Amino acid sequence: MQLTLEFGGGLELLCDSEKIHKVNVDLPNGVEELTMKDLLSWVRTNVIKERPEMFIKGDTVRPGVLVLVNDCDWELSGQLETTIEDKDVIVFISTLHGG
Repeated sequence: MQLTLEFGGGLELLCDSEKIHKVNVDLPNGVEELTMKDLLSWVRTNVIKERPEMFIKGDTVRPGVLVLVNDCDWELSGQLETTIEDKDVIVFISTLHGG
């Protein structure tokens, strides 16, 4: 499954300073559809290069991380249960900034 992952608001620093990642994600064995919960686990293992605790807390994103799936807030589509489809664009933006 081909996906575009975008990181902003400082989260790109956890991914070797790359904001946009074009990735191929294989479905886990026995799974027919990919959910955000599955994708977050994959991202933590395959995309995040340092300090994953700044992105993930438990099995979800940390508070203060806005998640958009095809420009729609994931809170409107089921959060961890949101189904991801081929060619989807998932954006992660940190809303927490120093000052």
